[in-house]
Amino acid sequence: MNRIPQHVAVIMDGNGRWAKEKGQERLFGHAMGVESVREALTAASEIKVKYLTLYAFSTENWNRPKEEVDGLMDLLVQTISNEIESLNKNEVRLMSIGDANALPDRCRAELKSAIEKTKENKGTTLILALNYSSKSEIKTAIKQIAQRYKDGEISLDEITDDLVSSHLYTAGIPDPELMIRTSGEIRISNFLLWQLAYSELHFTTKFWPDFKKEDFYQAIYEYQHRERRFGKVSEQLQS
Repeated sequence: MNRIPQHVAVIMDGNGRWAKEKGQERLFGHAMGVESVREALTAASEIKVKYLTLYAFSTENWNRPKEEVDGLMDLLVQTISNEIESLNKNEVRLMSIGDANALPDRCRAELKSAIEKTKENKGTTLILALNYSSKSEIKTAIKQIAQRYKDGEISLDEITDDLVSSHLYTAGIPDPELMIRTSGEIRISNFLLWQLAYSELHFTTKFWPDFKKEDFYQAIYEYQHRERRFGKVSEQLQS
């Protein structure tokens, strides 16, 4: 318990393939994946992970079939509405990152309401990455910083890593120490590219609906047995 990461990020992948293997529609897999969200959140809360970020919907996901996208939006609204009581009971605070303005009105309203109703909770913060693109996030930060430089607010020497971080969606939130991806895919997929620079990566072949508390704990256990050197050598860390 002495080496619990403050922030764990998860790419929840494989819902559609899981459903296809069972002869079901892709939306069935997304619906079943909600239970894995509960499992991961419960596990994170039990071991006092402070931040859990879930990649729920990327900007690229709009390119999926319309019926799937519409179904995902309906599922999002229903799930958020159903989980508010549980979030408050377990002291979970809800946040979101991404361009929420592009979400359907009903999704945006439900999300805003849930964030407001859970904002005083002191336990794990659950961050939903919705309509999220890391490249777009970084591009927007660059534009904002360039404008501040143009306006004479900052000098070139003041453009530091911390300044860039303060212009991202995750401003004020520590970078993830651990990123988990399910389904056997070994890539980051435009997710927290700046923030994951020094994160440990854990890939599992399990599809997201099959990912349970024990799998979350296994990822934490493996993280705890890795040596994070940040460019140094082992001897420097030991000394």
